[in-house]
Amino acid sequence: MSSSSNNPGPGQAGGSPRSGGTGAAPIRVLIVDDSAFMRQALRGILSADPEIQVLDAARNGQEGIDKAKTLKPDVVTLDIEMPVMDGLTALQKIRTACTPAPAVLMCSTLTKAGSRETLKALRLGAADFIEKHPDALGSRDQAARDQLLAKIKAIGHGARSRSTLLASPPPPRPSRPPTPPMVGGLDCIVIGSSTGGPPVLETLVAGLTPGANCPPVVIAQHMPAMFTASLAERLDELGGVRVVHAEDGMRLQPGTAYVSPGGKQTQITGRAGGATLAVGEEPANMLYRPCVNVLFWSAARVFGRKLLGVICTGMGDDGMLGAKELVACGGTVWAQEGSTCVVYGMPRAVVQPGIASEAMSPEELAAQLGVLTNRSSSKAA
Repeated sequence: MSSSSNNPGPGQAGGSPRSGGTGAAPIRVLIVDDSAFMRQALRGILSADPEIQVLDAARNGQEGIDKAKTLKPDVVTLDIEMPVMDGLTALQKIRTACTPAPAVLMCSTLTKAGSRETLKALRLGAADFIEKHPDALGSRDQAARDQLLAKIKAIGHGARSRSTLLASPPPPRPSRPPTPPMVGGLDCIVIGSSTGGPPVLETLVAGLTPGANCPPVVIAQHMPAMFTASLAERLDELGGVRVVHAEDGMRLQPGTAYVSPGGKQTQITGRAGGATLAVGEEPANMLYRPCVNVLFWSAARVFGRKLLGVICTGMGDDGMLGAKELVACGGTVWAQEGSTCVVYGMPRAVVQPGIASEAMSPEELAAQLGVLTNRSSSKAA
């Protein structure tokens, strides 16, 4: 197949900008991939959406850096394995050489090695990733196309919103007084995250105080199973609390964090003194697997006021209904502060209606979790 995907087309380099009827400028995208097939497939999908403008395509990391500096895209799609310069090296250079830095969407293979490389890319500043399925992206797989478009728009708008937030005075933060569980200790902590979540989770887990005083922590991160397994391994390597990939029937133990497997739902069952994890297919009618709402709902019914929920960066509003139930049962919800989010969707959904009692940066959240997990009662074990 020829490399004709490098030639600009309507709405691309040399074309006129489009607003897509939203009143906002289209998300400007640069494609970087050594595969001519992938460049053409990505260009075709993205160019068909009036809210996206494909600026150009590059065949390797160095060419990608050069074009990013010149074209100043909002989003760069970046392959990991490329000649001349690999994607991880290019990512670091793009993040430092371009002002403002574009949001970067990594193209990753569904392998264990690929998932580890992707997690490294996220730590280095990539906003999100797509699974590199040439067959899906090159065919009429509408689900794969919809996911790609949603991610491009979310991280593109997120990058623009972050720039606005950072340039404006910070919004007032919730200031309700601490609720009883913050004073009397915790029996469990549940955390939900999506786009941009893995680096934040590393910060939060590193802040936990190891030992018997640290209550069980259960994490729902929107990722496929191969990636959540690698995420659990990475979090465990941080050297604080023990971190495992959750399995059905596991009993919650103090000083341990559990990462919900991708593609399945994780719920907490039993009672506060002997709670266990139920990992399976149900409820099957949820958009996300794992679903933050499902985790929070189940935890609220087991732990009540001795439960803390934390909502981190991510698109959409998964976790909002679960957080509302958690508060109704007497528990407490914290959220990640907007200007520190890759996408301020999930946290905003609990901050704006007042469900969250605090909104903090990842570092502030980690510091507070360190204090709480040093004094909690850990009766869930």
